[in-house]
Amino acid sequence: MREIIFDTETTGLNAGGGDRLVEIGCIEMINRIETGNTFHAYFNPERPMPPEAQAVHGLSDAFLADKPRFADRVDELLAYFGHDAKLIAHNATFDFGFVDAELKRLKRLPLDRTRMVDTVAMARRMHPGAKHSLDALCSRYGIDRSHRVKHGALLDAELLAQLYVEMTGGRQIGLELTATSSDQSLLVSPPLKSAKVRPFRAPRPHAPTPEEAARHMKFLETIELPLWLDAS
Repeated sequence: MREIIFDTETTGLNAGGGDRLVEIGCIEMINRIETGNTFHAYFNPERPMPPEAQAVHGLSDAFLADKPRFADRVDELLAYFGHDAKLIAHNATFDFGFVDAELKRLKRLPLDRTRMVDTVAMARRMHPGAKHSLDALCSRYGIDRSHRVKHGALLDAELLAQLYVEMTGGRQIGLELTATSSDQSLLVSPPLKSAKVRPFRAPRPHAPTPEEAARHMKFLETIELPLWLDAS
């Protein structure tokens, strides 16, 4: 099962009001195991970067000035997304909205929303009433984010990949045994060892000897008013 975990950084919050995509980071997973196949790109938004947005992700006009436009890498991105992999994001409607806005500018079809998996919606179902930010959920699941100083699309996608695995049951989900001609020995139980044949040993006698019986009777005679003779 192929899944893509991704995150975006933008010039603001309003995809339909002129804000633009400036970074996207994607992590590929097969059976909930990261493959190492990633997609990461910065984009020149062709508009100034508002100071409040730069304070979040640290991407300045000077840094983005020589970066490609979204149009220059759109085919590469869509090829990476493929046609059937689930697309997982934190507050996914935001990320889908910005990618779709960029696609619309290029007269491309929007992303298929049936492929969308929103980890915020998952967290609300699993932890109602709790905080559902990426930071809060990483703390809940013990995911180290000490290296996260500012938001970054690829870094946040890496954290989200770890979080998604934990929220869907942990790493054991991806561990699957496949029987092949080379590993049949892993799937066949070893033969049982035969039990050792032991020589017959007659049971030991447990009746007291005459001497033991005589000593016991002598001891009983020393007991005054024994309970087993109490007729009351």
